[in-house]
Amino acid sequence: MIPMPLSLPQPTDTRMFFRPVSAAVVTLLRGLRAADWNRPTVAGAWVVRDVVAHLVDLTLRRLSFHRDAMAPPPPSRPINSDRDFVEFINSINAQWVEASRRFSPRVLTDLFELASHDLADWFEKRPLDAPALFSVSWAGEQVSEGWFDIGREFTELWHHQEQIRLAVDAPPLDDSRYLAAVIDIAVRGLPHAYRDVPGTTGHSVLLDVTGAAGGQWTLAHDGTRWTLWVGAPSAATTRVSMPDDSAWQLLFNALPARDAVAAMHVEGEPELAAALVRARSVIV
Repeated sequence: MIPMPLSLPQPTDTRMFFRPVSAAVVTLLRGLRAADWNRPTVAGAWVVRDVVAHLVDLTLRRLSFHRDAMAPPPPSRPINSDRDFVEFINSINAQWVEASRRFSPRVLTDLFELASHDLADWFEKRPLDAPALFSVSWAGEQVSEGWFDIGREFTELWHHQEQIRLAVDAPPLDDSRYLAAVIDIAVRGLPHAYRDVPGTTGHSVLLDVTGAAGGQWTLAHDGTRWTLWVGAPSAATTRVSMPDDSAWQLLFNALPARDAVAAMHVEGEPELAAALVRARSVIV
């Protein structure tokens, strides 16, 4: 029995967020200096222009495969494991980024402006209960609901534009609803991240994200597996508190482990907090 006031997570509607966030990205890009496009980012070896190119790729892919119902090209070799899938995704991302280095910043920005406008049109008309195009693999799902697929796409847009902002010292978007939605979607992957963490009936891990975009989510063990709930139990086995800005950076692979540990305040059993340091809401 799960004690009140915990409740099951409900679908998060991000459809109307694509247009304003994409427009803000275009405004940011049009104001960058030439040198800004080559600044390093938290996205590994990618500089700003590579992250922008990746956003263009994601947007064009979604329009092609989802709106236009074009079948994705098959992988060059069979995918027989999670590692094969990660390598496949990394390879197609790298292929586009490499080719896009022939494009000027203006061309990349124009491409994103046009494609993101069309994608916003598509998502705003898409029912939340429509079939998903892709399952959300970082949540361990083989089949996902449509709102989750759309929401995952929004988290991609949001966290990549934030990588650009961090790189060029631009302020974050001032509407906390966007980050709140990103975190609410990202935490849906926590049960999968905890799948190998031992637990017994009654064990719980409370994640308390502070800040304007924060919230509280609880992982509760039912004797078989961990499940995600919204809210805080009367007494959690382990309580982890961290700011909203650190939470998104952790879950989207932008925060080194030592910095993640430093950002967390842990009460209770520290071994139950360790899996959170390794949790990711992206394919890595």
